[in-house]
Amino acid sequence: MRVMIFARLLTPLLLGGVMLKAQASRTWVSGVGDDANPCSRTAPCKTFAGAISKTAAGGEIDALDPGGYGALTITKAITIDGGGGQVASVLVAGTNGIVVAAGVNDSVVIRNISINGIAGTGNGGINGVRFISGKSLRIENCNINGFTQRGIDISPNNASGNPPVVSIINTTSNDNGDSGIRSSVTQRVLVSIVNSRFNSNGNYGVFAGNFSRFSVNGTDASGNGTVGFIAQAKFNRVE
Repeated sequence: MRVMIFARLLTPLLLGGVMLKAQASRTWVSGVGDDANPCSRTAPCKTFAGAISKTAAGGEIDALDPGGYGALTITKAITIDGGGGQVASVLVAGTNGIVVAAGVNDSVVIRNISINGIAGTGNGGINGVRFISGKSLRIENCNINGFTQRGIDISPNNASGNPPVVSIINTTSNDNGDSGIRSSVTQRVLVSIVNSRFNSNGNYGVFAGNFSRFSVNGTDASGNGTVGFIAQAKFNRVE
């Protein structure tokens, strides 16, 4: 009889242990958070990198308040939302701001974030957002500036052969050393740019590399060192 009672008490404890280790579909970060926390709304994490390991694939990380949330490498489907007014920022030196290296079926959203490469310090960041792999990437309501190379670098290497899709919406990518946005690819990639600005970059505002198809609407690319819009000749198209 004692054994039976002990077993009944032990089972919920074990289940509770499993539940505590489960990843959440929504996590939170705060400027006064701690990455040792579970990343809940009442016990948020400090950085995006700390929160992403506790967030389930397809889930979302949200910022609670203004803060610098650090560089991040994304390897799964996820949404990163800095909140209204771009309260969340990523400030980096000598590295990329956000790298997207997700699976071929993964969709990634980066929204409401300020990404600063502090190039004027002499040890600026490399690229603001670097897209290496994934099914799709959506950058919305972001402000990217001050990187030594590109604000947005599109260099996918998807092994599946299906063209990844990149959407840039209401985003600025200014004052970067080379380009506001540039694709450097050896396979097809589809890029849509809407209501965005790529100004005062060292060489190019919008650079459509080989095998790229760019659709551009309501977008400004002025004051760049070489030219605002440019497309290479091999299988690309700018509309």
